[in-house]
Amino acid sequence: MENFVFHNPTKLIFGKGTIPRIGEEIRNFGIKKVLFLYGGGSIKRNGVYDQVVKSLKRYGVDWVEVSGVKPNPVLSKVHEAIEIARKEKVEAVLGVGGGSVVDSAKTVAAGVVYEGDIWDAFIGKYVIKEALPIFDVLTISATGTEMNGNAVITNEETNEKYGVSSKALYPKVSIVDPSVQSTLSREQTVYGAVDAIAHILEYYFDGSSPEISNEIAESTIRTIMKMTEKLLEKPDDYEARANFAWCATIALNGIMAVGRKGGEWSCHRIEHSLSALYDIAHGAGLAIVFPAWMRYVYRENIHQFERFAKRIFNLEGEGEDLILRGIDSFKNWLKKVGAPVTLRDAGIPEEDIEKIVDNVMLLVEKNLKPKGATLGKVKVLDREDVREILKIAAK
Repeated sequence: MENFVFHNPTKLIFGKGTIPRIGEEIRNFGIKKVLFLYGGGSIKRNGVYDQVVKSLKRYGVDWVEVSGVKPNPVLSKVHEAIEIARKEKVEAVLGVGGGSVVDSAKTVAAGVVYEGDIWDAFIGKYVIKEALPIFDVLTISATGTEMNGNAVITNEETNEKYGVSSKALYPKVSIVDPSVQSTLSREQTVYGAVDAIAHILEYYFDGSSPEISNEIAESTIRTIMKMTEKLLEKPDDYEARANFAWCATIALNGIMAVGRKGGEWSCHRIEHSLSALYDIAHGAGLAIVFPAWMRYVYRENIHQFERFAKRIFNLEGEGEDLILRGIDSFKNWLKKVGAPVTLRDAGIPEEDIEKIVDNVMLLVEKNLKPKGATLGKVKVLDREDVREILKIAAK
């Protein structure tokens, strides 16, 4: 087990009827005015908007609204919100919605206090060390952004989708009421499940193998899979929704990283190019990339891939046959719940592979080299490796 420091400063308020607490939590920080950021209006249809507004009014918190955050959040909306936040002299940012909204809220909070273009932070030209206080009410469990310091944004002018991480981006308070997620579409639930599982697997396959971390990871993956199937049959099953939501949070709040080497993350970086170029859901892209990556790199971590097959799918045997059956079982489960598992499933032509490779390698050159990082950890990937993974994903 690697040395580690575990510290998560976010206060998470979880459960039914918790959304009306947001106003009090913001007021407790002495904040009188916030930027209220949200997406396409679903929070007005499911009643979350009214609950938040009522709470803000009750506790004397003023606000200015910015709506229209896309599922793949874009830089232009961040720029718009930063300008309004400065003009209105807000003291904090409140994101109400899914991961795209919270990631945007984090980026806006950092951008307000930075004199340059906050995109600089995503391309390694600026290190985020301060931001306005961030609060959120989560309506889609998937990314874990409600309890971490990460954000991902797409620059739609350059088709670049990059991530950034900073201690300053941890929300002060996050509220998760699983009951409001019962109105999510099948696709949103499935892609949330894939996203959460992928976060766990990025740590699970990074070349480390601490026993307790493996046990936590495996039980969480099995729970996500079980709850997903229950929710596809009964979307308003609160216990299933609550278990699902908490799994998605702990998938990327630091717990899965304990004793490991920092995570693999090559699948996420390859997927960022898919969603940047084709505007597909992040979870959909991960469902395409992950099984292909697993099939390409499994020889670099035979023991862990054998363990995955045994502990997640109860398969017996050993060696390559066991591993390949495990990978096929994972791919088949993704297909069973309705996720795309090939480029073709997402409408991405195989002849576009070189364009995707170019985009991935641009990310490596611009976003990773300034930090001295590589694409991949258990196996460092170059252009040819990415091309071969995408060829597998095309089948």
